[in-house]
Amino acid sequence: MAGQDTFWLPRAGSTIAKEVDFGWNLVLTVSAIFFLIVVGAMIYLVVRYQRRNENEVPHGPEHNTKLEVVWTGIPIAIVMVLFAVGFKTFLSMAVAPAESLEVSVTAERWLWTFTYPNGTVSVNELRAPVNQPVKLVMSSKDVIHSFYVPDFRIKKDVVPNQYTTTWFEATEAGEATLMCAEYCGTGHSAMLGKIVIQQPKEFQDWLDSAGADAKLPPAEAGAKLFVKMSCNTCHTTDGSPKTGPTFKGVFGRTEEMSDGQKLQVDEQYIRESIETPAAKVVKGYQPVMPVFKGLLNQKQIDALIAYIKTLK
Repeated sequence: MAGQDTFWLPRAGSTIAKEVDFGWNLVLTVSAIFFLIVVGAMIYLVVRYQRRNENEVPHGPEHNTKLEVVWTGIPIAIVMVLFAVGFKTFLSMAVAPAESLEVSVTAERWLWTFTYPNGTVSVNELRAPVNQPVKLVMSSKDVIHSFYVPDFRIKKDVVPNQYTTTWFEATEAGEATLMCAEYCGTGHSAMLGKIVIQQPKEFQDWLDSAGADAKLPPAEAGAKLFVKMSCNTCHTTDGSPKTGPTFKGVFGRTEEMSDGQKLQVDEQYIRESIETPAAKVVKGYQPVMPVFKGLLNQKQIDALIAYIKTLK
């Protein structure tokens, strides 16, 4: 985003951000003022009414109706103002404009999948046009996640077996970081995504050309899919271990499964591992790989297999 971070907050990249920031600054200002009043009064009273000698007998407290009305009325008025500001912002965030672009969001350990109205699917990268409301209809495949974009000031839990919604309207072209703000397992900190805000024509061109990788050689298309589908979050290509087994030299190798059986890694094994990863799990690893059945077509799976074969 083109905007700048402030001392207190990240850059404001959406229409709702200014409302959220106003409420934050209002609460911060009121809290600071009352902190100074209370602490200042405490210091003054400690100094002004400290005991002068051992024989001094302090006067007992006296009832003061006016003072009680004031110190009760002012906080009530302030709380009502803060509630009104917060409730107005809450309503703005809860109701997406009717003309919103609707995108389906699926969360699972540890990636985000976005499905657009024309069927285009992207993983860990949400694209949207600038100055157009975008409504996100979200669900989780496994545990509770939380969709959090600091630059847009939006945060919404994504819950299994039900749908939650949030929306934003970006005010500038650029990129913003998407995080999961609900601990969801060992890969939680790596559950990061990117939101790319484009000019409307650029966004439409991207939607129209989403299938351009199909023209690439299979292994090259598979290398792009390896990154695009966030396979590199759990699998390496240099031999080092990660959440899942490395892909370096994996094709043709014999692997021992968690149930003790030994299998050779061939095309059928890789296909099954992509579509139903929990069916056969390599010994020493947890069955945490997301299910990609329905997210990848046959040609894309073939491309990934072709790429894995090249990783000697």
